[in-house]
Amino acid sequence: MSIRNVFVTVALAVFAAGVAAEAGAQQRREGPCAADAKKFCGDVQPGQGGIAKCMKAHDAELSPACRERMKARAEKAEKVREECKPDVEKFCKGIAPGGGRIRSCLRARQAELDPACAADIKRAGNRKPPAQ
Repeated sequence: MSIRNVFVTVALAVFAAGVAAEAGAQQRREGPCAADAKKFCGDVQPGQGGIAKCMKAHDAELSPACRERMKARAEKAEKVREECKPDVEKFCKGIAPGGGRIRSCLRARQAELDPACAADIKRAGNRKPPAQ
């Protein structure tokens, strides 16, 4: 695998994880993972995927509803990664992943994106990216 392919794969993974994490942030406060997030990860500082990592570390202890929600989020992240991969390669190949930079790059080119990727970016909205 070339360095460029590794970079694009990592960039897409970071982008998709950010979209999925943001979509799930409110669910962690109010949805089926709220009690589990508080119980297992209440002392984890939000940002940089810390809560998601903590929840994944406690996967076996999570409620069935929360585990199902986390599985759905992971599937959504994979879908976003696949839908936006060509656009990231085309428009954002020089952008370093992290801090919402790839999402910002795609948002700036939203009118030119593949319709599926554009819809994902629109759903992600204008939420603030995680702090670096």
